[in-house]
Amino acid sequence: MASVVGAYARAFADVVVGSQLDPARLQQELRTVEALLADSDPLRRVLENPSIPGDRKRAVLDAIAQRADLSRQTRNFIAILIDHRRLPLYSDILKQVEQELNDRLGFADAEVSSARALSDPEKKLLEAEVAKLTGKNVRARYEQDPSLLGGAVVKVGSTIYDGSVKGQLEKIREQLIS
Repeated sequence: MASVVGAYARAFADVVVGSQLDPARLQQELRTVEALLADSDPLRRVLENPSIPGDRKRAVLDAIAQRADLSRQTRNFIAILIDHRRLPLYSDILKQVEQELNDRLGFADAEVSSARALSDPEKKLLEAEVAKLTGKNVRARYEQDPSLLGGAVVKVGSTIYDGSVKGQLEKIREQLIS
């Protein structure tokens, strides 16, 4: 199944990069459709139902595309997923598309947890440091976690950079035990 998800994600990324389209806009369009599918079981059932003819499904998709102001490329991509009965894999494909585009365009998504809200200069400094570590441009999402006591924890992919007071205390505790 992972190869199927990857094949569709790579194909869409090829279109985005090859046609020099705005990847952020297209990703947002894909997330909008994901939210529509998550919020409406009847819509999802209609689009996934093999007994409903493809032209009727595409008519529904066209109405959605017009209302949501979807690009032609996003609309066509979703039509292909519907036609090939891959809509149940939509969320997985979307995650893989985002990863594929990040890899090709040199971006890294970072999840930053800090003990307190960070100021804009602190965010810029932190993002610059993470960019040095990863060698990629960083797009960060921030959240507060008072249990950290101080500092921050940054997660980029499966790598975690722990600069929190809680993490440092945990390291000291482990050293004392050993």
